[in-house]
Amino acid sequence: MKATGIVRRIDDLGRVVIPKEIRRTLRIKEGTPLEIFTDREGEVILKKYSPIGELSIFAKEYVEALAQTTGMMACITDHDQVVAASGHGSREYEGKGISRELDRVIAEREMKCYYGEEKGKIALVENQKENKAGLIIQPIICAGDAIGSVALVGKSNGERPGNSEKMLVQTAAGFLGRQMEQ
Repeated sequence: MKATGIVRRIDDLGRVVIPKEIRRTLRIKEGTPLEIFTDREGEVILKKYSPIGELSIFAKEYVEALAQTTGMMACITDHDQVVAASGHGSREYEGKGISRELDRVIAEREMKCYYGEEKGKIALVENQKENKAGLIIQPIICAGDAIGSVALVGKSNGERPGNSEKMLVQTAAGFLGRQMEQ
């Protein structure tokens, strides 16, 4: 555990403020769900809650099927990291933090398609090497909230995903959103 040197007091309603610097670093915004744990030494641990993380085994199987079907790399993310990835180059993505641009796309709740060297193309993960292949991103919506995304990344420069790949990504995101509601 990393010491920050910041001390906060609990108010009369049992609340404690998480310092702005920590919220910014961990991308904790108003409404971000947190899990609360305690350990034997009396420590209270706050962890960002990821509903998609609970489906990680299922998500891994789903991206493997998407990658096999399309021949492209497939990723499923939550608001923080790539939960599951499969296909050529997936090792560079799995478990990595998502980029701020991808977080913005998730918040916008609309499918985005990027082709080749198009301006405005985004990185899926932080510090990603430049990729000139096509990219499709579909946010996962659960109970009205955008909770993550499904993405397909082309395997070669200039590869343009077609309508069938767009439909597969939409279907995957819709299915995962409904699974989370159950």
